[in-house]
Amino acid sequence: MFETSFRALLVTATLFSGVPAMAASPEQNRKVITDYYAAYGSGDMTKMASFFADDIEWHIPGHHPLAGTKRGKAEVAAFFQQLGKAGFRAELIALMADENWVIDMHRGWSNRDGANVDTVWVLAFRIEDGKIKEARNFSYNQAAADSFFWQAYQLKPVPDRLAN
Repeated sequence: MFETSFRALLVTATLFSGVPAMAASPEQNRKVITDYYAAYGSGDMTKMASFFADDIEWHIPGHHPLAGTKRGKAEVAAFFQQLGKAGFRAELIALMADENWVIDMHRGWSNRDGANVDTVWVLAFRIEDGKIKEARNFSYNQAAADSFFWQAYQLKPVPDRLAN
């Protein structure tokens, strides 16, 4: 059952990307993501960025200030710096891979004062040349994630947002 669901998610991720590419063995791709999570857990932004392809695209779902597609190492790193400010953490639950994709399921939560989130996320990572080329996030509870991000990242008033 899980294997069938995993294959369906891999096919979906491939269709979303539109770019088939042969990368490495499933074991090598799994190691990329395992090592990436170790860097994430340590808070070492330089080490984390070393796992990103120069033209990485990271898709963040939802309707909140951090949602949207981040393009390039600088934008993706800025996103993760913001997550760090909110005390956001991730704990890996499951990891499966093939020659192009790694699918992870993890618990994502925050430990900040005030509003928090604690939910399951699934990420589809497209690996190319040993680097994360694309990541697509899927939240088990998008409404809870949106609520958390709106409380953690309040927008400036309209005049300040529109000023040059």
